[in-house]
Amino acid sequence: QVQLVESGGGLVQAGGSLRLSCAGSEYSFSNNPMGWFRQAPGKEREFVAGIGRIGGSTTYTDSVKGRFTISRDNAKTTLTLQMNSLKPEDTAAYYCAAWKYYSGTYYYTTTPDYWGQGTQVTVSS
Repeated sequence: QVQLVESGGGLVQAGGSLRLSCAGSEYSFSNNPMGWFRQAPGKEREFVAGIGRIGGSTTYTDSVKGRFTISRDNAKTTLTLQMNSLKPEDTAAYYCAAWKYYSGTYYYTTTPDYWGQGTQVTVSS
């Protein structure tokens, strides 16, 4: 059974940085897209960043471009999200996600097949 476990959340002041990690078990990282979503209180879960299969092309939502970086280490089956210049509006529960198959360039607009349990990120002003 596929399990995704996030770590690295916490409390940080505005302008600070955090690094989220997602460890996978029994899952082939190398050929399937993975990504990060977030959900703030009272809001819908939203896509944050994604990384495709072979070649590792990346996609970001506009509000995090230039501040967040997604990367993957297939050998270690680890997905990371480096978050810099954090803002209070980045406060949310962050979820690691994975898709079973690569459905095309806009894979990130489809519902992932697997989710982690989430890790809380709180940015104080």
